[in-house]
Amino acid sequence: MNQLVVSTGGGAVIRPINWKYMQKGISVWLDVPLEALAERIAAVGTGSRPLLHNESGDAYIKALKRLSSLWEERGEAYANANARVSLENVAAKLGLGDVSNLTPTAIAIEALEQIESYLKEGW
Repeated sequence: MNQLVVSTGGGAVIRPINWKYMQKGISVWLDVPLEALAERIAAVGTGSRPLLHNESGDAYIKALKRLSSLWEERGEAYANANARVSLENVAAKLGLGDVSNLTPTAIAIEALEQIESYLKEGW
């Protein structure tokens, strides 16, 4: 059996056919606060974001506005994931005040812990 990690785009969760494929493995939702996502997008620019690059104005505000709209459309679908990694919870557990201070390693460890918890529940 092949083992791999597939990182989908955010809109993948709204298509039932995608869930059909995702259910063949374990899906993990990286739950990042919208404000943190908007800060990241504003820092790198919106040019590489198809849903944001045609709008004018402050990059953070337009990113946050669009992300909020996308959350309304997709939020319930994200909750179908087998495991959830809340960056706010990870930051709090580590005594960090901001999710932007989390390392990829800390996030990966939490993902593994959440997957382990899911598997113990009887996958």
